Amino acid sequence: MHSEWRRQLPYLVHTNRELGLMLSGAKPLAYFSYIVGHEPDVCIRYWRMFDRHVDAGRLIRRAVIGPCPELPQLEYQMLFYTLLGHEWRVDAMLALLNEPGAWSDDRERRFGELLGYEAWQNEYWVTHRRSPAEP
Repeated sequence: MHSEWRRQLPYLVHTNRELGLMLSGAKPLAYFSYIVGHEPDVCIRYWRMFDRHVDAGRLIRRAVIGPCPELPQLEYQMLFYTLLGHEWRVDAMLALLNEPGAWSDDRERRFGELLGYEAWQNEYWVTHRRSPAEP
């Protein structure tokens, strides 16, 4: 469920719509992250829908597992799905996520770009987004 603020954005937020957008060609990359062994059942069901399209050759899947920086006893997995020909976006996203330093507006724009948001949408998001602490 999206917050009221997100529902009022002047564009369609991809969250929970990734598969449909990818199958229509409107979204080149979907990115999910979670603690291994703590995946919500609803997410597992959603990823299975993606995996059917991977098996049919319509999407590419890539998983990256590593230790959680804050809790090294746990493993963290990043799960990526791309359209065919857009596999390069996974490496670009990993490079972006692993850049040293604080997250910036430029990095936020690049993140959105890699996921398939248009430049005006990224600019709107950077200009109007709320801090994570706000409702």
